[in-house]
Order: sequence, then structure tokens, then C-alpha cells
Amino acid sequence: MIDFIQQLSRNLQSPLPGRKAQYKMAHAVRQDTPLPPPNAREAGVLALFYPKAKDWHLALILRPNKNPNDRHGGQVSFPGGKREESDENLQATALRETEEEVGVDRRDVEVLGALTDLYIPVSNFLVAPYVGFLDYEPVFNPQPEEVEQVLEIPFSAFMDAQNHQLKDLRINSQMTLKKVPYFAVQQQTVWGATAMMISELLEVWEQ
Repeated sequence: MIDFIQQLSRNLQSPLPGRKAQYKMAHAVRQDTPLPPPNAREAGVLALFYPKAKDWHLALILRPNKNPNDRHGGQVSFPGGKREESDENLQATALRETEEEVGVDRRDVEVLGALTDLYIPVSNFLVAPYVGFLDYEPVFNPQPEEVEQVLEIPFSAFMDAQNHQLKDLRINSQMTLKKVPYFAVQQQTVWGATAMMISELLEVWEQ
């Protein structure tokens, strides 16, 4: 199994596929996204691989949908969050936030590399996605205020073309997006920025 991690690490050192790969799982509206403004907030997230049941899994989280001001409430995402002044860099942000949100000791995570930054207009965050792995299956301890559920999803589920689907998504009482690309995994709809990051991760692995 470790061959997968070694190959992924090598691929992450090559030129990244970038926006072209991200847009494969982006709604048409997202493909007109403007450049990040100077006041964009910085954030870091972690695509964390770990072994389970003879397969490499990714840890994602389902965010609570309790705060009406949370533009990403009820959505599936990677663990992560905004940069704090104490963070040395955005990789440190991603590791700190992952430890806080799902209870994985940041010292145990080996970071393999980074994916392409992604700007999220709705919350004005410029997100830096990192890829890391654990050499053991973790016991997650989710933070209730930030995490409704930890989703343990085999990476192979994202590679399965049958799980790449389209549907109309009702965003709020005034807006429904038509034909939104998403990953249908474990009865969840993984779409938006997270799906775009996974799309690039898939292409990094396949290249």
C-alpha cells in the first residue's frame, strides 16, 4: 500500500494540473470566478490519507448547519480553516485546524505536498490545500461545534466514474444551481470547492 503514497508524493512534486483539473468538477458559474481580491482571507485545509480495510481513505467532515451566517454550513469539506497569527504558514494552519477539528495529532502527519490554491468568492477565502498521510488508522475525536460527522471515504470511491454525477442544488430560498457536478459518496453530496480540490487530486494521481 505504501507504493501509492510514494507515487503520490512524486506526482505532487511535478507541475500541478491546476485550474483545468479543478474546473472538471466546478459549476459553470465557478468558471467565471474573479481573481482573489487583496482583502481575501487565507485558509489552509488538509487532504488526509490513512490506511483502512486494505485501502487508502480520505478524511472529510460534514459541517453543522446550525449557524445561519455560516456560508458553508451543512456541506462536506476537508478539515481546515482560517490562518491565525500564530501559524508559521498555511501548512501549519491546515495541520493545526485538522488536529482541532478531528483530533489527529499534527505531529503524526507527513505532508506530501500541496495542491493549487483555490479562491472561494462566497466567503472570500483563498484556500491552500495540502496533502498528507498517516501510516495508521486514526481514532477521530470530532469537535462538535465544527464537525457534525467525520466521513471516512475510500479514495477509490472518488476514482469511480459512476460517482461523478450532476444535479440541481438548492443553495437558499432565492437560488438553485442547475447541473452541479458532484461526487456521490456515502449518501453525501461532495461539491463546490471540495469537489474541485479532489478533482485536481485525482488528476495528480493519474498523471
